[in-house]
Amino acid sequence: MYNQVSEPVNAVLMCVDSEIIKFIRASAIQYTNTNMSKSRTQSNPQTLISNTPSMGSLEIRINAAGEDLLAGFVRVLDQIPGGDSGPQRLAKELGVDKVLTSRILKALRASDPMSVVHRVPGPEPMRRLLKAASKCGVNADDLLEANGAVDRFESLIQSEIGDRSALEAILSAWVPEARREFELRRKQAAFRAMSQLKGAQADVYAEAAIFYPSDDGEHIDVVWIKAVIGLHRLRPGVRVKFTSHRQIEEHSGRKTYTLAGDRVDGVASATLSQYCSTPTPVLEVDQAGELMHYLLQENSFGASSSVDLVTCEVNRAEIPRYIPDERNRKAWASSDINIPSRRMHFDVFVHKDLYNRSYPELKIYDTTISGQADINNPARDMDQLDLLESIENLGNGLNRFGSSHVPRYRKMIEEVCNTLNFNSNTLRGYRCIADYPIYGSQTAMVFSTQDRD
Repeated sequence: MYNQVSEPVNAVLMCVDSEIIKFIRASAIQYTNTNMSKSRTQSNPQTLISNTPSMGSLEIRINAAGEDLLAGFVRVLDQIPGGDSGPQRLAKELGVDKVLTSRILKALRASDPMSVVHRVPGPEPMRRLLKAASKCGVNADDLLEANGAVDRFESLIQSEIGDRSALEAILSAWVPEARREFELRRKQAAFRAMSQLKGAQADVYAEAAIFYPSDDGEHIDVVWIKAVIGLHRLRPGVRVKFTSHRQIEEHSGRKTYTLAGDRVDGVASATLSQYCSTPTPVLEVDQAGELMHYLLQENSFGASSSVDLVTCEVNRAEIPRYIPDERNRKAWASSDINIPSRRMHFDVFVHKDLYNRSYPELKIYDTTISGQADINNPARDMDQLDLLESIENLGNGLNRFGSSHVPRYRKMIEEVCNTLNFNSNTLRGYRCIADYPIYGSQTAMVFSTQDRD
């Protein structure tokens, strides 16, 4: 999807991690000193003691827990022969499994206490390791201190946070590696749930937009390529479709053409059969205003029935090339995830004379409530998701546009450009790759528009 609209952008990101933290904070178990709480409650049943921790003080206590665990386990492992020789040797000395020793050693190599908290295993596995260490002649006081650190860590989780999953949500705001793992695991879980509910999934959902000057010098041609790799139903009778959608200022009817120059109005007119699986998947095309729906007709299901599907839309003189600076407009292209997919592959190829003022900006929106976002509408800023995805600069020219996710991708881009008389070596490319993209999200690359010189 692509657009040039007229409101200035005042980006006010809503941080997902902050919202998670607010939720955890609001629902955290009220805490006080255990003995004081018990005595006061017994003396006055009507008294409710509330001392919900602030995020600042909670950060301090999590940091202190990491310092205690680090100091305690370092002293213990220093007294075990081979404690610094790697997880396999340590596991052999203690008689425990290698996975446990590997996690402990990785935690102790962390750069800061927060990372230690993120990396350590649960309290029971840590106690199991300390129990094994007690049989290796470790000083009793050091073991007592290490076990005390584990007890305090467990109490912190149970009394102030709730569980380990909630702790990871909090750490994702403070520890970069925790955030990466947190996002990936939750997105993977969401993918599994949505693919089963929707009854369909794809290995790769790829889209590429090409922005090229129109022959009239006043507009821009926009070409849209969609490739769905490994698409299959998980159960019979499921309707599988994906959609192309545009928002532009003009309200004239959309004129979408095939690569051969024909109107997109036939069953398979938009399909690039040479890049699809064999036999070519059968599509039904349904145009509804600015929406173009592609419906997969096959009724087979299961992984063995997966298909590769590639379509191409050509939109001549689609959007204005020049936009007055005072109108504060942005141009953009976006990929909307409407099929649960293991990977998103989103490219934008721009002619060297277009949108060359600055590097594009990446914005990711939640579309579940308000629908597809217009990036120039400030009211949608609060729907942005703060994720770790980023834009990669592919450089200039066709040779830089290869992909390990989409079969014969460079060849496909070359054929499209040659057919349309586009010089592929005048294009510069930008790419966003995401594992387990969130179903119902919209990933947009935003470009600064150009006024006439």
